[in-house]
Amino acid sequence: MPHRLVENTRPVAAADYWGADSFRRYLTERVFRSVMIERDNNRLNPLGPAFEALRQGDSLIFFPEGTRGPGGFLQALKPGIYCLARAFRDVAIVPVWIENSARVLPKSAKLPIPGPCALYFGEALRWDGQEDAAAFLLRLRSAMEALRHRADR
Repeated sequence: MPHRLVENTRPVAAADYWGADSFRRYLTERVFRSVMIERDNNRLNPLGPAFEALRQGDSLIFFPEGTRGPGGFLQALKPGIYCLARAFRDVAIVPVWIENSARVLPKSAKLPIPGPCALYFGEALRWDGQEDAAAFLLRLRSAMEALRHRADR
């Protein structure tokens, strides 16, 4: 990624996991400048920090599954990406498939294991102004599945 984009690109991370110890907290706060999201359901707007980052002009790396999986297939998408797309209609949602991510950072691993990954980028999507969450997530899922199939070739 060009340096000019890196400065304003921030991953979205689960506060309960990535803030759980001093090393992960250091990585998320100081190295990656992550947008921390509280995943408990008691918050009025758990995506508030992501909304604020978008208002400030940052780009977000958002994992719509909400968690790491075993790899090789796409898990159910959470509605948070729909909420962001609906609130920020001018923001492009670029679907990405990360090949080999489950080997580099398996669900049980505390640290990444060095290895190759390939990223496949799809066409940008936006909320069309009419779709409900299910329709938008299905469209995003279809785009991500197409990228997964492209990676498998």
